[in-house]
Amino acid sequence: MWQSFVLLFTGLLGLCSCSSFPSNINIGGLFPTDSHEYDVFRFALSQHNDVPKLVPQVDMVDTGSSFAMTYAFCSQFSKGVYAIIGLYDRKTMNMLMSFCGALHVCFVTPSFPIDTNNQFVIQLRPELQDALIGLVEHYKWTKFVYMYSSDSGWLFILLTCRFKSAMMETKFMSNNLVICDLGGFLDLNLTEFRKGGANVTGFQLMNYTNPTVSRTIQHWLEFDSKDLKSPKRRLKYTGALTYDGVTVMATAFQNLRKQHIDISRRGNAGECLANPPAPWGQGIDIQRALQQVQFEGLTGHIQFNEKGHRTNFTISVMEFGPNGPKKVGYWSQHEKYVNTATYSNMLNETFGLQNRTYIVTTILESPYVMLKKNHEQLMGNDKYEGYCVELAAEIAKHVGYSYRLEIVGDRKYGARDSETMMWNGMVGELVYGKADVAVAPLTITLVREEVIDFSKPFMSLGISIMIKKPTKSKPGVFSFLDPLAYEIWMCIVFAYIGVSVVLFLVSRFSPYEWHADDEEEGMEQQNQNQNRPPSPEPNQSPNQHSQNQNQREEKQEKQPEHNNEFGIFNSLWFSLGAFMQQGCDISPRSLSGRIVGGVWWFFTLIIISSYTANLAAFLTVERMVSPIESAEDLAKQTEIAYGTLDGGSTKEFFRRSKIAVFEKMWSYMKSAEPSVFLKTTDEGVVRVRKSKGKYAYLLESTMNEYIEQRKPCDTMKVGGNLDSKGYGIATPKGSALRNPVNLAVLKLNEQGLLDKLKNKWWYDKGECGSGGGDSKDKTSALSLSNVAGVFYILIGGLGLAMLVALVEFCYKSRIESRRMKQIIDAAMLSSTLTRMGSGGENGRVMAHDFPKAAQTLPCMGQAAAMGLSTTGM
Repeated sequence: MWQSFVLLFTGLLGLCSCSSFPSNINIGGLFPTDSHEYDVFRFALSQHNDVPKLVPQVDMVDTGSSFAMTYAFCSQFSKGVYAIIGLYDRKTMNMLMSFCGALHVCFVTPSFPIDTNNQFVIQLRPELQDALIGLVEHYKWTKFVYMYSSDSGWLFILLTCRFKSAMMETKFMSNNLVICDLGGFLDLNLTEFRKGGANVTGFQLMNYTNPTVSRTIQHWLEFDSKDLKSPKRRLKYTGALTYDGVTVMATAFQNLRKQHIDISRRGNAGECLANPPAPWGQGIDIQRALQQVQFEGLTGHIQFNEKGHRTNFTISVMEFGPNGPKKVGYWSQHEKYVNTATYSNMLNETFGLQNRTYIVTTILESPYVMLKKNHEQLMGNDKYEGYCVELAAEIAKHVGYSYRLEIVGDRKYGARDSETMMWNGMVGELVYGKADVAVAPLTITLVREEVIDFSKPFMSLGISIMIKKPTKSKPGVFSFLDPLAYEIWMCIVFAYIGVSVVLFLVSRFSPYEWHADDEEEGMEQQNQNQNRPPSPEPNQSPNQHSQNQNQREEKQEKQPEHNNEFGIFNSLWFSLGAFMQQGCDISPRSLSGRIVGGVWWFFTLIIISSYTANLAAFLTVERMVSPIESAEDLAKQTEIAYGTLDGGSTKEFFRRSKIAVFEKMWSYMKSAEPSVFLKTTDEGVVRVRKSKGKYAYLLESTMNEYIEQRKPCDTMKVGGNLDSKGYGIATPKGSALRNPVNLAVLKLNEQGLLDKLKNKWWYDKGECGSGGGDSKDKTSALSLSNVAGVFYILIGGLGLAMLVALVEFCYKSRIESRRMKQIIDAAMLSSTLTRMGSGGENGRVMAHDFPKAAQTLPCMGQAAAMGLSTTGM
């Protein structure tokens, strides 16, 4: 019951909160009579008919009259408008600022921006002072004409009456540079400037190529104008700002409705001339909602700061040349001015490729461009050699133009200065029209592609790590054990012991492993006895001899002796022989014993084969212990410093990267002392070689591979590439050389000439051999240090065998001395003479008649007494 009541109460509360937001929003409008902005305002309202609906309360007033503006503003405030959109003049702007701040009424305006802290004035038109300064600084203009517009009456008369005279004056100026701030650049009629040959530059906020802008303009042209007093006109700059202003208001009130914020005006709307003024309580909520609106409008990105000014906008820079207006760049608050066109393109469009000598900018970088040894005696392009020198010649031959190689003055590839926003290096040479082509190891990047054009990559590469080559690790004495891990060797030892014990046990318990003593010899002896009659002993009668033999036979039948060859030592010997791929004289007879032997043979087959397969690689490869193997290793440690080329694409890669590892590396590099950035690649290589392994240099993989081939062959590349990119041939934006050069690169690639050039300058001319000198893993002949442990084991085994033999000899001699009641020295001497003296053929000597060791089950018979003979002593 209580739960139902709570749900009902919650639902009624939600209905009440939704119903508190008005369905119709009264908005005010202050426009001049018959203004273009009022027509666009009506058009915008027809396009925004969502809930809540915007209901206009418009007054047509003279925006330059303070009395008229005050009366209209107070009238609309008393009618309960939630916000006002309109225009103001320099004479009335202070009055509007005062009313808006005192009454907390928001005023959205497309008029000229003013510097104010009044947060209730939402200014749609962006400020262009910074863009103007950036444009002048970029082109380094010292003399120019600045034409601007304003809503001030005297300036309006000045512009309308003296516009043509200003154009006439520019014809006789020496610099003929005109900057227009007259609203939309494309809204102006600048055909007269074409006659004077002036260079006219202006700002354009609307992008007519944008599909949203094009679609809105089409709807504007189709808008029913039967109630419009003024004839249909093109959607102008201020009209687009007015349309965006209505969109801002509609979006803000929709957001307030979604957030269930109560903005309803109850009772008396209030008097704007009350003393003291009574501000509207809900004005703060509407002001915040208006400033928080963000979207892509007709005039670009719409966003406001806490003061109500436009922010994060981008404005196009247009130029009116002989062929009409065109975009030459853009300006944004983050990137400042970015030039996207060059002035040399007109020459390319007018003249053919064969009518001039093109300037090819490049940089001295081995093996791309190098000075010949006798360069002082040569002239022009003949002074240089290298990969890019030959590539430039091949491209010129395929395209069909003349060229002159010039080394870039600042010895940089090209980056934009963060303070001046100027491009340096080869990119700057192209951007500012000082060169026509750049044939060099120039990396294709996004920021460069925005200001210049690149061909298809003629070489693929990535950022790599260069370190000083570490010393080779000396192979250990027992390096022949390296093919298998320590754990595997221990498991093999335990498996060997375990198999031997299991073999011993199954041989003990299996009845088929036991057999009579010397069955084979007994059968042979029996056959001989059958063929040869037994001879009687002396002093024995034939009857006694026959009786004794019968007794022996009966005794043997009654007490047979059973032996087992697989004692614990024989089991260990059998397992060792199988593991060493050898053999022994004994083998299992029972099924259980053969199963144990079979699985052990299979085990040793796999282990020995794997060991042998890896042994050659471990013994013939000399390894070096590298302190780092990847970028992660660099980022984790602080002992080894690392850096890049200053002003190159590698530095830009780390600066812009969002990957955690690379961000950490960039944070270290930019704060390292002393600086880890080098001016040239040669300085980086020298620092790597002199740092004794305490500095790593980050550079392109192709350059890393080339330096690895250069003497003294003490650098090496570690790890994989950090990224993937390519080198391209660069031309200015819109250059006529772009397509021919691009096709030439593709043709050279299909012909295999690019690979041929790389092999020539990287490996054919290398100084460290095909393997890069002492490479990290270099196959070579075996040395004594690789297999010294094998010899140590051999010598140790031989010595151990001799020691065991000596112990056995002493032990046996001691037993003999006790049995024969001789002095041990005499027994040892007698035994030594017997064994070392002259004997039979092949070293055979007469041995003592010792019975064979027999392993007999206690329950199957008694052990035979050992008979010792002194024969041969």
